[in-house]
Amino acid sequence: MSDEEKKGFKSSEASEDKVQKTEEKKKPVKKTQAQILQEALGLKPEDIQSIEHKLFIARFTDYFSEQPLDFIYKDKQLNSYKHELNERMNILEKRSEEDKLIKKSFEDKQIPSILDKLKQKAEELARNNGIKESFDKKMRKYSLLTTLPMFGVLILLTFLQIGNFYFIIFPLLCFFCLIPQIIRGRIMKQWFTFKEEHRNDFYMENREDIMILKGFTGDVLANLRSSLLEMKAPLQIFKFMLYSQDYENLKLITQKRMRGGGVQYYYHFEYPEGMEPFPIPEELKQAYQPRARPSAEKISSQEPEKNFIILTEMKGKDGVISSFVPALKDNLAEKINNVLNDSEFQKISKKITEIIPAYSEEMAIYCKCGEIVEIEDIHESTWKDQFKFYLFEGAPCKCGEKIYALSKMDEKVEVPGELKDVFED
Repeated sequence: MSDEEKKGFKSSEASEDKVQKTEEKKKPVKKTQAQILQEALGLKPEDIQSIEHKLFIARFTDYFSEQPLDFIYKDKQLNSYKHELNERMNILEKRSEEDKLIKKSFEDKQIPSILDKLKQKAEELARNNGIKESFDKKMRKYSLLTTLPMFGVLILLTFLQIGNFYFIIFPLLCFFCLIPQIIRGRIMKQWFTFKEEHRNDFYMENREDIMILKGFTGDVLANLRSSLLEMKAPLQIFKFMLYSQDYENLKLITQKRMRGGGVQYYYHFEYPEGMEPFPIPEELKQAYQPRARPSAEKISSQEPEKNFIILTEMKGKDGVISSFVPALKDNLAEKINNVLNDSEFQKISKKITEIIPAYSEEMAIYCKCGEIVEIEDIHESTWKDQFKFYLFEGAPCKCGEKIYALSKMDEKVEVPGELKDVFED
């Protein structure tokens, strides 16, 4: 990880229990992204929290309205989001009369019921097309079904001690290593094909409910923009990603087409017509922008990092990982970025095979294009002095993407409640 990337992730506080004689040797206090914004703009901590809550709510409801098929057979994931929405709504309701309107809109438009309704209809569509489980679960199952026979054959050959043992085992290993990759590719292709073939029809058949979701998202964004203007906060520094262009008073920064269909749009709010932009404080120019992105390439493109893989169903102890299931959690990119902003990192010199001895084609971190990620750097990370985890940094892939993977260091470690939706599937 480069120095610039470390700045984008690092956030720590100086230790309070240093003795007086070593006081002058303390590291300088590093402030979180939220603290930098708060101090530079003269805001209250609850103002920053309110901004974060509203962005989370708007981004999720927009994402669901555009990608409802992504939640097929994912009850646990959707329930987690609904719980998070309700918690943030309850916090906002206590802030101001304007914020109470968001909660009222949430209740009047029956947003949780619409989420459930659209999910049920998506699952009905899936069943009618012969899909009886989520594609993530299907991929895990087939991965297990191909791995077990491989070990069975290897054990059998070892005990039989066949004459040309080595001449047999190496071709078999190559064969078994190739099978999971082929199966993964076929399953991903089936998923993308299913989404592409049914996205438009599903949208038209459920247009009324989807438009209610979009209307609510628009309400939240309008409320947030008004709040930022009232705070005299420079709108141009609050950049965020959405999945549609259906909202007003947004300025498009850039966009990116996703594999499997759909587009990601990167915005900031527009000022009212004829209004001069609020100036960006000098300290914010220096401190905020570099912390908002983890790489120089992303800084130049004004695009927040989003390619996060989480090693779910992780098995291992004492820092050695024996098995895992990689899960792309780009829908939690904003939260994961915030987790990394509040973490400290220590680069370690170990190779990936020392931490994941079985790292190979059948157990690897994959890029979104299907290529195995070459791990460039490994970091032992600490979140708020409470929770340790691995951060694996991938080398840039041939497709141009850069992958970051996070994992627990021990399967029995207790994950803080605030991070359960990140580290636990």
